Amino acid sequence: MIQARSYILATFLTIALLACRGAALPDPEPASDPDCNGIDRSLVFAGLDWGSAQLHNHIAGQILHAGFGCEYADIPGSTIPPMQGMVRGEIDITMEIWVNTAPDQFHDAVAAGEVLDLGLNMSATEMSFLVPRYVIEGDPERGIEPMAPDLKSVADLPRYAHLFQDPEQPDKGRYYNCIIGWNCEGINTMKLVAHGLDEYYTNFRSDTAPALEASLAGAYERGEAWLGYFWSPTALLSLYPVIQLEEPEWTQECWDGDRGCAFPPAIVDIAVSKGFADSASEEMIEFLRAYEMDHMLVSAYLAHQSTTEAEWVDVARHFLKTAPEVWTAWVSDEVASRVQAALN
Repeated sequence: MIQARSYILATFLTIALLACRGAALPDPEPASDPDCNGIDRSLVFAGLDWGSAQLHNHIAGQILHAGFGCEYADIPGSTIPPMQGMVRGEIDITMEIWVNTAPDQFHDAVAAGEVLDLGLNMSATEMSFLVPRYVIEGDPERGIEPMAPDLKSVADLPRYAHLFQDPEQPDKGRYYNCIIGWNCEGINTMKLVAHGLDEYYTNFRSDTAPALEASLAGAYERGEAWLGYFWSPTALLSLYPVIQLEEPEWTQECWDGDRGCAFPPAIVDIAVSKGFADSASEEMIEFLRAYEMDHMLVSAYLAHQSTTEAEWVDVARHFLKTAPEVWTAWVSDEVASRVQAALN
């Protein structure tokens, strides 16, 4: 564990040094030898609309490009449309399937053999009832007194609705739900009902991930109360510390029922369409099976993107330059050499 933390700290420092130098990495070009196993079109990733998915898309895409000779692109969308696209064969690769909250269509497609689940990308967390740390503990450096020092669990929230007042419905509090179209939005809506909070709080649904991020960041910068959902790994939660309110412990019975309990530990897998699996080389599939990242390391590169506002493809190239110990374990020495030669 100490070695892992030291490596991640070193990665943070390396990223910071590269950013300070203004180092620009060239666009890696594939070697002339590999030909993407004869696939004569661009591989299509699910362009899911949150940062970690974009980062994974470009890391995998750059390795497939420089190491295997593949072109790649993505189709933007939220959770369900890309899933439908993968079933239809319009999308080849989805780098983030949040298995526990994936729509039934994903599980049905895996069972039917239309989609192949290639296993773990990373472990993560989903958290339904978050408040800024200063709401409970205060922040002496900013002159913020604790607003709700006795706020511990969702059971306490009815008596604190005034603290999280909805500007459009002042007689209620506001709960910042997940993004419209994401599966977690429906789950959180069920949670509000299960905990009896729909009587006290409006269910505010954000249109986009940046809008949800802005709601928390804006409240934090102003020192205001905020209540809502977010997930990790993200740069945001490393910049704005939060406290998760207690919910009843997760059980399968609860999750199959009204979902009035905590999210289960999040498992994030990689999946591909059957058509891609049939046409890709075994080595390409094995690369995607081997792809796995620590969520703390992902957060480091998300924080780099947040502070530099770099394009995701550039953040992916930084990763390939600064974390070879991680990604070279996913591929053969020959593929690793191609990628490194292209970057250099």
